[in-house]
Amino acid sequence: MRLRRTHPIPLPLLPNHTILGLEIRAKVTEYVRLRIVAQRKDNPGQYQNCSVMRTNAMKYLPNFFPRGALEKLFFCFPDPHFKKKNHPRRIVSERLLTEYAYLLKPSVGRLYCITDVKDLHDWHVEKCEMHPLFEACSMEEMEADPCVALMKSETEEGKKVKREGRFGHDMYYIVYKRVNESGSGGEGAKEEVGSGSVTAENFFEEGGFGVELGTDK
Repeated sequence: MRLRRTHPIPLPLLPNHTILGLEIRAKVTEYVRLRIVAQRKDNPGQYQNCSVMRTNAMKYLPNFFPRGALEKLFFCFPDPHFKKKNHPRRIVSERLLTEYAYLLKPSVGRLYCITDVKDLHDWHVEKCEMHPLFEACSMEEMEADPCVALMKSETEEGKKVKREGRFGHDMYYIVYKRVNESGSGGEGAKEEVGSGSVTAENFFEEGGFGVELGTDK
């Protein structure tokens, strides 16, 4: 089976970066694998830096990478899990954001989220804004980021939204910076909090998360 292009595909955006797609569905993983094989065949010497793996990233992501190893994490059109009882299964949550912060390189790492479901976008914003290790990029920063444009126009789901618009044709996106534990110090830095609060500086310290360690009696 050979996948044929029906439209121009831009040159690789991050040719000097290692890119790994993680997907839990077997058919989608195979589809992506075949797309990579086709690109390598049509463009000799290119697309050697990317691959795909079938796995459950929500469970096993920290098993693959050491702390601060990643520069970018993309969550493109994730399952919205509309029912309230299934909200803990969403791929952006308080617990998982802590894992993502652990894996992203401080001051460099970026977390990208895009969806066509406004409620899910609001969820992404709410959870990220609450986390002390993430700070929203400005609109100017997002508009200047070529990755933002491509996740809207070149992802399969992005094209599907434009073509079919199951939940409408609008796409909602946000990009967050991984804050340095020593403090971001920028204009967008989060407000200072009182003594005993969880901050970027103490988040990964023993007894963090606002939990006081008990002692054996």
